[in-house]
Amino acid sequence: MSKVFTLEDVAKHNSKEDCWLIIGGKVYDVTKFLEDHPGGDDVLLSSTGKDATDDFEDVGHSSTARAMMDEYLVGEIDASTIPSRTKYVPPKQPHYNQDKTPEFVIKILQFLVPLAILGLAVAVRMYTKSESA
Repeated sequence: MSKVFTLEDVAKHNSKEDCWLIIGGKVYDVTKFLEDHPGGDDVLLSSTGKDATDDFEDVGHSSTARAMMDEYLVGEIDASTIPSRTKYVPPKQPHYNQDKTPEFVIKILQFLVPLAILGLAVAVRMYTKSESA
């Protein structure tokens, strides 16, 4: 049976001399791997003190990299010590009715004014043509 660590225990190991990561509910001591990591040691150090599963999965590690993890395994994480994620809820905004904006009124006028001028021109033409006939 493997040892169970709390998040607080794992968070203490956050330096180049002592670096532990939490990936997939398991705790890994990657101190010896820091210099060999293709992404550099900063990538690993930035993932300490938290659940680094998403960081690990987002990169898309190879099956070879996943197989290497077994040699760094030191135990498991007590899941109750990891804070739960909260879903982002956007702030409520007032209802936006675009039919009541000044831009909408301008667009309507840009359509109706030329139409009215055209109608007036046709009416004047019909009136003057009927008088001359």
